[in-house]
Amino acid sequence: MLQLTELGNRLREAREANGLSLDDLQEITKIQKRYLVGIEEGKYEMMPGKFYVRAFIKQYAEAVGLEPEEIFEQYKNDIPSVHNDELPQLSRVQTRKTIGPTNSKILDMLPKLFLAIFIIGAAVFIWVWFSKNMGTSTESPDQEQTESVILKEKDDSPLNKTEESTQSEETDKNEKTDIEEKEEAEPVPSQELTVLGTEGRKTTYELKNTDQFKLKVLSKGETWIDIKNGKNYSFFQGILKENESQEVDFTNEDVAEIVVGRALDTEIYVNDQKLEFVIDPNKTVRQDIVIQFVKTQTQ
Repeated sequence: MLQLTELGNRLREAREANGLSLDDLQEITKIQKRYLVGIEEGKYEMMPGKFYVRAFIKQYAEAVGLEPEEIFEQYKNDIPSVHNDELPQLSRVQTRKTIGPTNSKILDMLPKLFLAIFIIGAAVFIWVWFSKNMGTSTESPDQEQTESVILKEKDDSPLNKTEESTQSEETDKNEKTDIEEKEEAEPVPSQELTVLGTEGRKTTYELKNTDQFKLKVLSKGETWIDIKNGKNYSFFQGILKENESQEVDFTNEDVAEIVVGRALDTEIYVNDQKLEFVIDPNKTVRQDIVIQFVKTQTQ
């Protein structure tokens, strides 16, 4: 019979409450099963090091819906602590070597930079001088004033006003015609997302009356998610932290499967329509959601 520590017993109870076996947890966390057993039994000496003990416990807690910092604080006397000298350190010698050549290159470029600024400034000065001296108008003031009056009379002519008013009336008619055509068009049927049934922790939905299927999974806290199609190809698998989301376009797929590690902290949207959990997330933490897509045939 396994001898579990107080921490190990707490983690195992959370795992079983989520309906997860050690094999399931190994798939979720990518931690070898023997290390997961070692965590539950408190056999930390079998781990690669103290740093990995804390890292494995953190991943275990996140996968079963527990807060890692709370676990570390509550069982701090049972969990090995990690000192700074056990973490990888950066080499100061390497840092100095890296910084040195960079500063040297910047100093070498300064004379070229000043020369470029001087050339640009000189070019601007010559262009301004040339514009002032060579841009004098050859037309007399009286001639310019006469042309200005003629242009103004042309703009104010009744003929121009008539043409403008005619164009405005035609634009208004076209806009009214477009609005009337839109009002007379038949309403487009809205999509239907219905429940086909439930079995254990699995709920099956059907999506129809739409030609697209865009899925969005949003985390309100912290949850583990696996999104895959009907051929068991996984588009995303991992932990979503608070306010993180994952979007997948299933328009070219027939089935979408979403494994939710913590349904209470997870929201699922189908083409911006929120999917309602049929099974109470407070009672069943982990849920499997299957959406069958019946694509609308275009005429």
